[in-house]
Amino acid sequence: MSQLPPCPQCASEFTYEDGAQLVCPECGHEWSETEGAAAESEKIIRDANGNELQDGDSVTVIKDLKVKGSSLVVKVGTKVKRIRLVGGDHDIDCKVDGIGPMKLKSEFVKKV
Repeated sequence: MSQLPPCPQCASEFTYEDGAQLVCPECGHEWSETEGAAAESEKIIRDANGNELQDGDSVTVIKDLKVKGSSLVVKVGTKVKRIRLVGGDHDIDCKVDGIGPMKLKSEFVKKV
């Protein structure tokens, strides 16, 4: 008998197969085995031009971005150094000179 992977949501080891799906009896989560392997692979984050971004890269802002909750604006051409890639909707953590720490979307930057 092959060892089945634990549930990706609750980490229960009591998973079982139901046809092509894997099922967790504790939380009721259903997933396919290929789905679990794809989720574990690292997501590639690309800039507006399609270049792959890495931690520590420098990027330039390609559009005026309003800072939510204040009257500040990050202007076009602002260079941001030493970015850090994170998961989520805003996938870049950085520190913008004159504004401070903030999160950016990769679609509004280009790699320098």
